[in-house]
Amino acid sequence: MTPHFTLAELTVTDHRSLDNTPDPAALANLHRLAEFLEQVREVLGGRPVMVNSAFRSAEINAACGGRKTSQHLVGCAADIRVPGMAPDAVVRAVMASGLAYDQLIRELTWTHISIPSVPAAPPRRMALIIDRQGARAFV
Repeated sequence: MTPHFTLAELTVTDHRSLDNTPDPAALANLHRLAEFLEQVREVLGGRPVMVNSAFRSAEINAACGGRKTSQHLVGCAADIRVPGMAPDAVVRAVMASGLAYDQLIRELTWTHISIPSVPAAPPRRMALIIDRQGARAFV
């Protein structure tokens, strides 16, 4: 897809018995997501961006407890880790970069990052924390 992100990486799942093949619309979104993740990588000084989860079929999303409105379902979100950087630092760097992110969510040990689900839609630039204390704005 891009120099640092493959389709296999963006569709990998631990739920190997379930199909995780994106439809054509999700595949197009995954191309946009991969390009965006390349920009994130640049903003982070070329550090590797490790994808824990990106596209999820409806069955996989349900199996992992994802929301029915998750942007993972349409190929517009990735949960990432960046070796040597805490999730808070990743969120702060992307917020400061001016990149057109839709959502940044600092979760327990990873960062959820998404692009708008519709290519022409303006990014919401939402930054949140979701942890054992609940959901709140990232400040």
